Amino acid sequence: MTTKEKLIVALDFPEISAAKNLVEQLGSEVIFYKIGLEMLMSGDYFELVKFLKSKGKKIFADLKFHDISETVARAVANIAQYEVDLLTIHAGSRDIMRRAAESKGKVRVIAIAALTNLDQKDLIEMGSDPKISLEELVIKRTAIALESGLDGVVSSALEAKILRQNFGKDFLIVTPGIRLTALSGDDQKRVTDVKTALTNGSSYLVVGRPITRDVNPRAAAQQFNQLIHEAFTTSFAS
Repeated sequence: MTTKEKLIVALDFPEISAAKNLVEQLGSEVIFYKIGLEMLMSGDYFELVKFLKSKGKKIFADLKFHDISETVARAVANIAQYEVDLLTIHAGSRDIMRRAAESKGKVRVIAIAALTNLDQKDLIEMGSDPKISLEELVIKRTAIALESGLDGVVSSALEAKILRQNFGKDFLIVTPGIRLTALSGDDQKRVTDVKTALTNGSSYLVVGRPITRDVNPRAAAQQFNQLIHEAFTTSFAS
């Protein structure tokens, strides 16, 4: 895998023309794209999947499946027919994740341990045990996901380091909330920079608005790719 493949650009647009336009602008600078629920509800989700495939791109289907075991299993099997590369489900029960793993075919399925726009206060309000820290919760959910046969987790870089320490290198950590500088009105709470995320053990970095809303998206993507390359050159060269 080249370092460019570690950058996943989020196509979080309400309609397909804007997504296609960005892909054309970014050209060979970006190989991997995330498409999620916003595009799904536009009705053009699978048209965009086919478009990206025609361009030789990789696809992260960030659909966050969350339902009973049978429904999740069938949904995973259905999306696998479109040959996407990554797929998200919420970290549910052991049976839900096991059934997803059994149905995934060649798609790598990863569990969302805790959304990166949540913090400890949010989890307590949602009914989580206040005695269990967010970090402990992520560790517990990651353990079950890997034991169930999933390929990894979505996690902030803040938890990536301890996940590597606990579970080793042979699973994926996909990290959203990657920034160059602070964003006004940022809806992500657990954010980090490129070098921190990669040093802590993130496998892929998901970047949205810092690229998609930049006046020169290709130049912004180049900047992220350069930082990724530098991080590997300085931190991982042996």
